[in-house]
Amino acid sequence: MRFASALTPYLRPVTGVGAIMREVCLALVPAIVVYVFFFGWGILFNIAVCIVACIGFEALALHWRKQPVASSITDYSVCLTALLLAFALPPYLPLYVTVVACGFSVLVAKHAYGGLGFNTFNPAMVGYAVALVSFPVEMSTWLPPSLGDIDYVRPDTFAKLGYIFTGEWPAALTLDGISQATPLDRVRIGMRESEVFAEMRANPMFGDFGGAGWEWIGNFIALAGGWLLYRGVIRWHIPVAVLTGVLIPAAIDSLASSGAHPGAGFHLFSGATLLGAFFIATDPVSAATSPRGRLIYGAGIGVLTWVIRTYGGYPDGFAFAVLLMNAAVPLIDRLTVPRVMGHDN
Repeated sequence: MRFASALTPYLRPVTGVGAIMREVCLALVPAIVVYVFFFGWGILFNIAVCIVACIGFEALALHWRKQPVASSITDYSVCLTALLLAFALPPYLPLYVTVVACGFSVLVAKHAYGGLGFNTFNPAMVGYAVALVSFPVEMSTWLPPSLGDIDYVRPDTFAKLGYIFTGEWPAALTLDGISQATPLDRVRIGMRESEVFAEMRANPMFGDFGGAGWEWIGNFIALAGGWLLYRGVIRWHIPVAVLTGVLIPAAIDSLASSGAHPGAGFHLFSGATLLGAFFIATDPVSAATSPRGRLIYGAGIGVLTWVIRTYGGYPDGFAFAVLLMNAAVPLIDRLTVPRVMGHDN
């Protein structure tokens, strides 16, 4: 009698990399809808460009490395990188900046280190950081949300498309007329000029806690993060540690300054706090692996984000906080190796 045999592993996981990446991408769909409602169709164009560019760079890198192209692309990892990068970039951005960010994300941050599973740094944050440092004017051009009480010149679709493909607004439009400082920018400038936070909040760009419009996007990102926690796609350690690392110093600073500095609510609903806590910092490859390590890693990201926002030269700083802690992951993992069962020390 001949018995059938199979190669290891004999017990295969119910879900694989593709299923997990696809579920993370789908979890962001409601937040994308809200994003479009407040900030227009630019995010959809960004997503399309990022996906096409990232897949193209991925195929090119796999071809150079003589790796199978189809199976590596269909695991949705590069699509998730593209989606997170599109979320981080301004919704209306010159095309060449988006492509450069995608190239650094895929070619440098991912494949220069050996591809999926070997990258030291979060690919999407590398692309964002390179774009921010290389193109500061373009990366700081954010159009205000479409709310009635915010007075600014609203460019039409042709003006937006012209800016995306040429990097220039029509002569009749000035940059100051169509864009305004984001709440994080406004707070950074106000703190340097010793303004009280209540005075900063008088700006119509502010909502109940953070930026107008961004609060609603943050709510749906938080719901998506809760869904991923419920599904077991991510673990609670990093999101809780990131949020704790941001909120506790912000609350203490606000109380110590008698309200002159923004409190925890502003930091929670502004910038990339919620997106970063649930979708960026939880990257399984570039994050710490042990439970204690995840807590240290997440808390470090949160504290560094608050420090950069409060004392640094960039209004948000979440990307730099993630990259700094990515570099510390090998040391964190080494110092937080779980004790072997049966050993006293």
